[in-house]
Amino acid sequence: MIDFKPFKSTYLILFLLLNFQLISCAQKTQNKSSEFQIQNSEKEDVSIKTGAERTDLYVKLLKGKKVAVVGNQTSIIEQRTKKKEKRNFIHIVDSLIRLGINVKKVFAPEHGFRGEADAAELVKDGKDTKTGLPIISLYGKNKKPTVAQLENIDVVIFDIQDVGVRFYTYISTLHYVMEACAALNIPVLIFDRPNPNAHYIDGPVLEMEHTSFVGKHPVPVVYGMTIGEYGQMINGEKWLKNGIKCDLTVIPLENYNHNSDVHLAVRPSPNLPNDKSINLYPSLGFFEGTTINAGRGTEFQFQRYGASFFPKNDFNYTPKPNFGSKYPKENGKLCYGVDLRTAKKQHQIDLQWLLDAYQKTPKTEKFFGSTFTIHAGNTKLQQQIEQGLSQEKIRESWQKDLEKFKKIRAKYLIYE
Repeated sequence: MIDFKPFKSTYLILFLLLNFQLISCAQKTQNKSSEFQIQNSEKEDVSIKTGAERTDLYVKLLKGKKVAVVGNQTSIIEQRTKKKEKRNFIHIVDSLIRLGINVKKVFAPEHGFRGEADAAELVKDGKDTKTGLPIISLYGKNKKPTVAQLENIDVVIFDIQDVGVRFYTYISTLHYVMEACAALNIPVLIFDRPNPNAHYIDGPVLEMEHTSFVGKHPVPVVYGMTIGEYGQMINGEKWLKNGIKCDLTVIPLENYNHNSDVHLAVRPSPNLPNDKSINLYPSLGFFEGTTINAGRGTEFQFQRYGASFFPKNDFNYTPKPNFGSKYPKENGKLCYGVDLRTAKKQHQIDLQWLLDAYQKTPKTEKFFGSTFTIHAGNTKLQQQIEQGLSQEKIRESWQKDLEKFKKIRAKYLIYE
């Protein structure tokens, strides 16, 4: 027999060497894979870019022109760097001035240029302390720019973050700006911004006899369009006075579709502090037309609702005047209600909370306020709630009008 003992140590050494090579190869392969992924992530910047960020598309349209800007605290441009550090922003007005654009004045919507005014609070004219530019209010008596205010203006930029809800008044401001500019043959540029509620279309369609500043057009509560697409619809459907058309250009978003995950860097208005409140706003916004508190006077606006006359339960809060609301409903009163901070992301309007609040109100005849009809866009919703109809039945009554609207909407879409 052959004695294998002399070879044992040799085999052991060969075995260890072979394993070391295999491990080394695996590590190299893994490292190459990681390098490839990192390189790809650096090459593929898939973050959403707003119209305001795409200076190459609009600077050439503004050079040598006298420009007015319709904007507020959301009219910002992110200053992007390769390093992952704190996000930095510059206001569109400051950016335009740096680019040598001749900005002559600023028009401010509801809540003002810096977004500090309460809902429905009169916004006064003034001067921007940083640039010295005159600020003209488009909220209060003067919702539409006058001929005098647009004198010597060659082009108007509209750059305001919308949240895609009919009773959010920035689309009404857009309407009036387009109408005023159309009458004077002044072009309008919309710097498009993402709509955080663009992933669905829902709610009652406004009936034209109930038009107001919180609803000017025959659209559902949630219309699933960016403000640029919406501007095209205003034009195309001839909703401006006497059917006039505005010379409108939309500077489009990049890397965006209607299902994109949108996170806003700043509050679009004082009472929409975060993504949760923006997502719940289409459902809880109906409370604006009732006697029920929907979180105003707390730090959780549109993430809760309650009243002092609700049955006592484990959840309660006391509304007090704050940054978002100087005179909240149920001011200083202990309210019992429902906490929605952990509610799932909404993909349709949910009426369960409105119906629940109505049922918990002892004197239901005092539930609805004078503005409920203009928030709903019809008288039918109040009647349906008073009649005790289920959410399913109420939602069913919207469907025919929603299908009709979707066909109109499709004509003006820029994004998938």
